[in-house]
Amino acid sequence: MHYGMIIDIDKCVGCHACTIACKAEWEVPAQFGRNWVYRLGPAQTSQGLSYTYYPGLCNHCDQPSCVDVCPADPVSMTFKDAKTGKTITMEVAATWKDPFNGTVQIDKERCIGCGACRDACPYGARYINEDLADDESMGKADKCTYCVERLAEGLEPACVQTCLAGARIFGDLDDPNSDVAQYVKKGAKGLTSTAVQIGPNSMYYGSKQADMELLMQSAPQEMPEASLRRRMLAQMTKPAMKKIKEIGLLGLAGSLLVSSLDNNKSE
Repeated sequence: MHYGMIIDIDKCVGCHACTIACKAEWEVPAQFGRNWVYRLGPAQTSQGLSYTYYPGLCNHCDQPSCVDVCPADPVSMTFKDAKTGKTITMEVAATWKDPFNGTVQIDKERCIGCGACRDACPYGARYINEDLADDESMGKADKCTYCVERLAEGLEPACVQTCLAGARIFGDLDDPNSDVAQYVKKGAKGLTSTAVQIGPNSMYYGSKQADMELLMQSAPQEMPEASLRRRMLAQMTKPAMKKIKEIGLLGLAGSLLVSSLDNNKSE
């Protein structure tokens, strides 16, 4: 099984029902979004003037750049294949890619809120909710999870269920008879470029060349570089935060440490 989502831009009407459903389902703060809908154009294409919509979300990539940069201490985690019952035990940080269903997930209890994963994503699909900061973190990372909790109950992702036009299609890419697999056969593709080839599993289909041309202009043109510095800083800061907590001086010193990380957000 390998979950994926297709967005049919021929059907998308830009109503934002998907973004509102996601916020309502997961209590996403107003200033952030697990998904989004941008209007593209009107703009010139090789086929003439065109406009379309870019509904975006986490791509649950085959080689997710967000996973490797996470500096949280790894723990042993056992994963189970829902179909076969097979299990695999892996060492994972606070974010990982599920070896059976292909989704990329976050353990908010272990997330330290450093922002390395957010900075590493070329699609801008993650955010840090600083309102969730605690003694162990500067906030918590969040993003689209393909609603795995809903999937476990036999439900569709909230955005798929709510899409008024039926523009979002979700399913198993490994099943050749699934709707998502059929869309891939018809030409659905992820937003990639020469520099960004990490295997997005949220893909787009459009029958109009002009619309797809316009949409593909939204593909990231480079892999982020800032995440390495943030990861190194987070690795250096964790032991200091732990020591400060142990000696009960989190007040002033903790504020200085958090300020140091915050100052690097713009670098």
